[in-house]
Amino acid sequence: MADPKILETFPNPAPHRDYEIAHSHHEFTSMCPITGHPDFATITLRFVPDEVCVELKSLKLYYHAFRNEGIFFEAVTNKICDDLGNALKPRRLTVIADWKGRGGISSIITADWSPAG
Repeated sequence: MADPKILETFPNPAPHRDYEIAHSHHEFTSMCPITGHPDFATITLRFVPDEVCVELKSLKLYYHAFRNEGIFFEAVTNKICDDLGNALKPRRLTVIADWKGRGGISSIITADWSPAG
């Protein structure tokens, strides 16, 4: 399972201002825990930083750590949201996982994180 300790941060260059950062990863892969087949998604992270921002290479490595994990769409989306929320402690954070269709069904899972929990 992806270890959130992989995630590195750097100081927010404008902590006095609310501004949104959006990062999209178009090559996210995990595995269906039932069939073992690969699942593909675009993961979009949207957040308003407080004290820190996420370093992109570490974010990529964190996402790639799910590649061989058998995990449902809902579980992986919520784990990413929790791990990034806990690592960044942003003012606001949303993770949108847009899963490619399989069997004629595609899914979009959205999870929100806030400092209040």
